[in-house]
Amino acid sequence: MSGPSGSIDSVTLVLLYLVVLILVAVVLFGLGSVLFGRGEALPPLPATTTATVLPASGVTGADVEGVKFTQTVRGYKTSEVDWVLDRLGQELDLLRGQLAALRAAHGLDDDSEDADAPVRGGAHALPNGEEDS
Repeated sequence: MSGPSGSIDSVTLVLLYLVVLILVAVVLFGLGSVLFGRGEALPPLPATTTATVLPASGVTGADVEGVKFTQTVRGYKTSEVDWVLDRLGQELDLLRGQLAALRAAHGLDDDSEDADAPVRGGAHALPNGEEDS
């Protein structure tokens, strides 16, 4: 008589192991979700904006040095971004110096006064001149 009851006990034991395994998986999944987030995608930026800020015109090396990127877990390597920004700032300063020298050599007016004036429709402007509220 131990045959039929022995097989029922083994089926019950297998089902109990399966239930415990499922409970452990659910607990681990819940713990992972709490610790690492649920993985939602960030909402996209509006089409006419950027995450960084630079003047619409008259960008200088100091402007580029002042740019900061948002740091994320899966973001860019900070040392590489800093190197690129330093190089870009040096290049901008060099080109502006060459332009100023050429303008002075040819007796042209310097447009640097206009570069500091606010420009309507800059990099962070909304389409059709709408105001951000």
